[in-house]
Amino acid sequence: MDSAVSDNTFLDSDEQTLVKIVVTGPFGVGKTTLINTLSETAPLHTEEVMTQAGAAADDLAGVRDKATTTVAIDFGRRTLPGDLVLYLFGTPGQKRFKPLWEDIARGALGAVVLVDTRRLDDSFDVIDMIEQQGLSYAVAVNNFPDSPGYPPEVLRDHLDLEPHTPLVVCDARETTSAVDVLIALVTHLLTAHPVLEAS
Repeated sequence: MDSAVSDNTFLDSDEQTLVKIVVTGPFGVGKTTLINTLSETAPLHTEEVMTQAGAAADDLAGVRDKATTTVAIDFGRRTLPGDLVLYLFGTPGQKRFKPLWEDIARGALGAVVLVDTRRLDDSFDVIDMIEQQGLSYAVAVNNFPDSPGYPPEVLRDHLDLEPHTPLVVCDARETTSAVDVLIALVTHLLTAHPVLEAS
């Protein structure tokens, strides 16, 4: 049986550099939204309606209005200038999925860690996991309407970030803001992985 590809816009070519990026963060911080905003292809989501059965396992403090949750991965793709293709893998946010976080992070070149200033302490486990994996990362503070604002130096101190770790404030729903997060991460990765720049 013959088959044909009608649109090869997103087929890989020898000129492209393919990079796996993890988008991670605690529960309800906007990972699915960020990938949905960034992806140039129809993103893959594994969102399911939250039920009473998960109430004992999932802490809804600070995200009371959340009705769905990622149960496996989110996936999207974004091409940056210079034919740098980023494959975006989003993790579920609950701590019970930590083994899955670690599996998703394998083979990644870097990570975006989304944080919510209403619940900064929830970010510690995720940042620890990314550092244990040896991944370079950027922290993106996702602004919610009721998020308290803090100076960058206060956020860096509270999250115990290294001076070279990018820290960006963003709105995960807004394309330009979301792309700025990727640019901050990729610029950081170019320092650690000069081969990207040469590609």
